[in-house]
Amino acid sequence: MLSEHAEEVLEALAVQMEEQGRRPLDLGVSRDDPAIEELIKLGFIRRDADHIHLLDKGKTEAHAALRRHRLAERLMVDVLDIKKQIINEASCKFEHLLHEGLEDNVCTILGHPKVCPHGKLIPPGRCCQEKAKKGQMKFVSALSELEVKDRGEIAYLHTKDSSQMQKLMSIGILPGMSASLLQKFPSYVLQLGQSQFAIDKELASCIYVRLVRA
Repeated sequence: MLSEHAEEVLEALAVQMEEQGRRPLDLGVSRDDPAIEELIKLGFIRRDADHIHLLDKGKTEAHAALRRHRLAERLMVDVLDIKKQIINEASCKFEHLLHEGLEDNVCTILGHPKVCPHGKLIPPGRCCQEKAKKGQMKFVSALSELEVKDRGEIAYLHTKDSSQMQKLMSIGILPGMSASLLQKFPSYVLQLGQSQFAIDKELASCIYVRLVRA
C-alpha cells in the first residue's frame, strides 16, 4: 500500500495533468523526497532532471487518489455536514481510508456524485456504471431518482448548462432548502416550503437531495 505522502504526491500530479494540462509535470517537491523514490520503485513515475512523467500505472493510481479525495469531500459535506472551510483538512485525513471497494460503497451512498463541493469533477468508478443495481441505500440522490413522498434537504446542484442553473435559481431551488417530491409523472412536482413547482426530468436530474427517512 502506498504511503500517505506518496498518495498526496500522486493526487497533486493528477490535478496538474487533468486540470492544468501540464505534460511533463512539474516536480513540485524535493528530488530527494522519499515519496518520489517510492513512486519510482513502484513504476508509477519516471523522473528526469526537472520533471516527472506519469507512467500508465501511475496515471491509474493518480486518478484513483483524486477520486478518493473528492469523494471524501462530498461525504464530509453531504452526510457529516462539515463546514466547507475545514473539509480539505478533514478529507485529506479520511481519503487514505478509502481504498478499492470501500470508495465505491461511499460513492453509491452519495448517489454517484459527479463533482466535489468545489465544483471539480470526480473521476467515475466501476460502481457508477453499475448504479442501476437495486437495493442499495443512498443518503444523497438526484431528485429524478427519488420516490414520491421522499423528502430531504437540497445538498447541491450540478449542471454544465448555465440556462438550467439560472432556471433552478429563479425558481428558488438552492442548497440547504427543504424539499419533498410530490409527483413524478407527467412532470416532477416538488414542494419547497409552501410552494410547489413542476419541472422536467432533465432539470430534476440536476438537483441532489440529502434524504430524510421517516
